[in-house]
Amino acid sequence: MSKKELVVSAIKNGTVIDHIPADKLFHVVRALNLIDCTNQILMGNNLTSRKLGKKGIIKCQDKFFKKDEINKIALITSYVTLITIRNYDVVEKIKIGIPDTIEGMVKCYNPNCITNHEDVIQKFKVVDKKDIKLQCHYCQKITKMETLTFL
Repeated sequence: MSKKELVVSAIKNGTVIDHIPADKLFHVVRALNLIDCTNQILMGNNLTSRKLGKKGIIKCQDKFFKKDEINKIALITSYVTLITIRNYDVVEKIKIGIPDTIEGMVKCYNPNCITNHEDVIQKFKVVDKKDIKLQCHYCQKITKMETLTFL
């Protein structure tokens, strides 16, 4: 009896987001707005992983993520490996981490915060990287993972 594996075609140029916890895959898709992306995208979920048990993976042809997009991924899950592919070769493989500060990508949870009423760039200090708690630079209120809204 032989084992069968589904082989997914390699991408020539682009980014692979690997080791996404299975329950976070669609959070990453939404945060990166991949729903509206016209590039070829391959997603797999609930794949067997020695490290996570079940994992998700996203392959994006001809898409290279910017720093703020990588920070969005990190806020959702910091387990991810970001792999850059050029001419079918892996040119970079990095474990992403949560930055100490976040700017211009998350809405303050406080409805009275100046950032929700005026044209001010949102700024947060990451006060808890494990449970994701962000302290607003302006009103000092804490925005938790459960209430995160990406801009």
